Amino acid sequence: MDAVVLAAGEGSRLRPLTDQRPKGLVDVAGKPLLTHCFDALVDIGVDELVVVVGYRKADVIDHYGDQYGGVPITYVHQREQLGLAHALLQAEPYVDDDFVLVNGDNVFRADLTTVVDRHRESESEATLLVKDVTEEKAKTTGVAETGADGTLVSLVEKPDDPPSTLIQTGFFVFSTLIFHACHLVQPSDRGEYELTDAIGLLIGSGRTVETVELDGWRANVNTETDIEGVERQLGQ
Repeated sequence: MDAVVLAAGEGSRLRPLTDQRPKGLVDVAGKPLLTHCFDALVDIGVDELVVVVGYRKADVIDHYGDQYGGVPITYVHQREQLGLAHALLQAEPYVDDDFVLVNGDNVFRADLTTVVDRHRESESEATLLVKDVTEEKAKTTGVAETGADGTLVSLVEKPDDPPSTLIQTGFFVFSTLIFHACHLVQPSDRGEYELTDAIGLLIGSGRTVETVELDGWRANVNTETDIEGVERQLGQ
């Protein structure tokens, strides 16, 4: 199974650290942020890394070259930052079977193999890794409403009254049907093509979308405070 890594963003909230380098090469606990992501994917045995680059893309390509940990890398360019669904579509020509998708600004210390296994066993079109948080935190992000069997009922963005306290973590396993859904997505109010809308289209068409609750921890790195938090959790 291949992995698509989304790493095209500018990392504006990490400035000045990203003035002269892409977000993925910002140092976190002694190594670049993307290296944490690649290590997690190599550990679960992916066959190829398809990395979507944008801002200062040459820096990423020069740093990693054509392979990481023995796993080949293919780079694709997102020329405009038009949302995660748009970013994923840039990888479509290079993916022909079920695949892992991960946001490249996440650090995981978690059992990710379980998500891949659930996806294969359930033959679902999508499997999302979700995390239980406080109700206050759930009001600030995308919330996953699930049924009793763990299948996804809906994704709700920043709800005033969250239907659950499970949120997306930026780690997914998809069938190639997600590309068709991404093509159908219309721009959101902020002018971006949202991955959550594409997943919603899968649910609306009666496709099975599974969830797996996080076993371990995950941190999304957007600010220097986030970096400090990761380093504390890693004991550095």
